[in-house]
Amino acid sequence: MSRLADDCFALADRLLSVEEAVTEFRSRLAVVAEAETVPLAAAENRYLAEDLVADRSVPPHANAAVDGYAVHVDDLAPGAPTTLPVNGRAAAGHPLGRSGRRGEAIRILTGAPLPTGPDTVVMQEDCMVSGDRVTVPAGLRRGAHVRPAGDDIRAGDTVLTAGRRLGPAEIGLAASLGRPALPVRRTLRVAVLSTGDELRAPGTSVAEGQIYDANRYLLMALLRRLGCDVADHGIVPDRADAVRSALTDAAADADAIVTSGGVSVGDEDHVKAALEAAGGRLHHWRLAIKPGKPVALGQISGVPLLGLPGNPVAAMVTFLLVARPLLLHLAGAEPVPLRRFPVTAGFGHGKKPGRREFLRAVLETDPSGALVAHRHGREGAGMLSSLAGAEGLVELPEDVAAVAPGDPVAYIPLSALI
Repeated sequence: MSRLADDCFALADRLLSVEEAVTEFRSRLAVVAEAETVPLAAAENRYLAEDLVADRSVPPHANAAVDGYAVHVDDLAPGAPTTLPVNGRAAAGHPLGRSGRRGEAIRILTGAPLPTGPDTVVMQEDCMVSGDRVTVPAGLRRGAHVRPAGDDIRAGDTVLTAGRRLGPAEIGLAASLGRPALPVRRTLRVAVLSTGDELRAPGTSVAEGQIYDANRYLLMALLRRLGCDVADHGIVPDRADAVRSALTDAAADADAIVTSGGVSVGDEDHVKAALEAAGGRLHHWRLAIKPGKPVALGQISGVPLLGLPGNPVAAMVTFLLVARPLLLHLAGAEPVPLRRFPVTAGFGHGKKPGRREFLRAVLETDPSGALVAHRHGREGAGMLSSLAGAEGLVELPEDVAAVAPGDPVAYIPLSALI
């Protein structure tokens, strides 16, 4: 895997916007996931390593879009019905086996190859059949109910670009081209760990002053949604030697390390010292966002480390807005712009200018049919329950000081990020 220089994240110490941070850091990171070829059935949720170029057209031949009769439009009388003999049958997988002759109709079923010669298909509902003859109406348009060859894809088309995440539609598209396997990026390996003497694993007992470790499970679930191979390095006690050993172990077989909390400058925040003792570096970055101002980025043995805030909501928001695009870049995924949708605020809110704020929200439809965003739950950075019930985030730009009911606001659905 590609390794980073020690100063990869050494930028000016200033408040950064999300876009600045992501753009700058991504420019300093290289794709680390090598290409491999896997069977088509195993390619779902992987990232395409090369452009997929069609070597055949889909459909490969003109075919019938409906059940009916294939005819030459020029055989039909203008302004009056025409009766023709039915001299053959074509079905999907069973072509006529010859060219169509002038002055005849061919019984044809949906998906069947159109014989050479006929140029139009008449729907059977519009026909009258008597024995081996069919009467078709006047006024037919040439080419009606015919899917031409290459109607979906033409040979030589680039149908999927490198970096595309392969979902059901993409897998079906590759199958329609006859591809039994696809070149994809190998799965990104991400190590996750928590630091803190107060943390305990779910299912164990907790004493006074102890809490269950929610962030590690939150982050592992988010990483798996990205298609990452997650290595759980558990809870690390607040000892410099333990943190150093855990980070060294994590870096040995990971493309990236994700942590939450423990990267500040308190007496029990040992990550920075542990990284430096192991020959790595840690840089603290203040992002102009709320929640989630403190984010740390560094590297150990050339492996990038993303240190997220310890508050659960801040950890999730910074993961979605900062860590997610960086990890996708490491995985070889194509950049996907963050989609924002205009909705109406159903609440009032004041904020400090200079920071971009993200509010948890749910959508409702007002009597006019417009979408209205309402704040959901309490806004504390530790209120994970408010995220569990939220449908998305309302984004308030840096220059906004207040929002009133009825104001237009930008809405980011969580479904677009998770």
